[in-house]
Amino acid sequence: MKRFWKTAIIITQGDGHAVELDGRPVKLPSGKPLIVSFLPLAEAIADEWANAPQNFSPENLPFTRLASTAQERIAPHRTEIINQLAAYGMNDLLCYRAETPDDLVTRQSAIWDPWLQWAETTHSLQLLSTAGLIPINQPPSTGAALRNILSTHSDHTIAALGVIVPALGSLILGLALTAKTLTPQAACDAAFLDELWQEEQWGTDKEAIARRAKTITDVDVSTQFMYLCAPPPQ
Repeated sequence: MKRFWKTAIIITQGDGHAVELDGRPVKLPSGKPLIVSFLPLAEAIADEWANAPQNFSPENLPFTRLASTAQERIAPHRTEIINQLAAYGMNDLLCYRAETPDDLVTRQSAIWDPWLQWAETTHSLQLLSTAGLIPINQPPSTGAALRNILSTHSDHTIAALGVIVPALGSLILGLALTAKTLTPQAACDAAFLDELWQEEQWGTDKEAIARRAKTITDVDVSTQFMYLCAPPPQ
């Protein structure tokens, strides 16, 4: 798409903030103006429009896309999407361990166990783990607990988790990101632990490196979005 505007500015509308391009509002896919409650998010949205290249795509506007998702997808389908995210927790990457070799088993325990312990300490979650690929049947109470945890988060955080959790294969790592106890890079390193270990043994793969780089970018942008939408300290 060709850039058609010169300026991107923030306009305050009641308790919200809109972004205008040469006096015309940025709109949601439905055609309604995009209005956000968080000034830092509005500033980030205005900034990405102001710095978009002459030939741009939605990839150049990640904060706009996530804000649109929060308003037009998460808000009307919140329960359904929370259920989908909770399902990742019921089959969380961190719960599936290698049987061999010993070095990989040890590394998984060293990097993954602390986050399962964090989930237990912080959220009273006791997730079962297994060695191998046979699915674990987590107790129904765990699913209910995961849904309750997710329900405490805003539509904007759920929109961000909707990118982060599938990318990592782990709801626990996603929740740690919401709590600011984990960085996006560390979360991706944990999620790609097996792949990185394989590369140490057999060498790197350009396609895998490129795919991981995109995942890190997606997780980093989505995490920034969550933090931009945090309510101001009281």
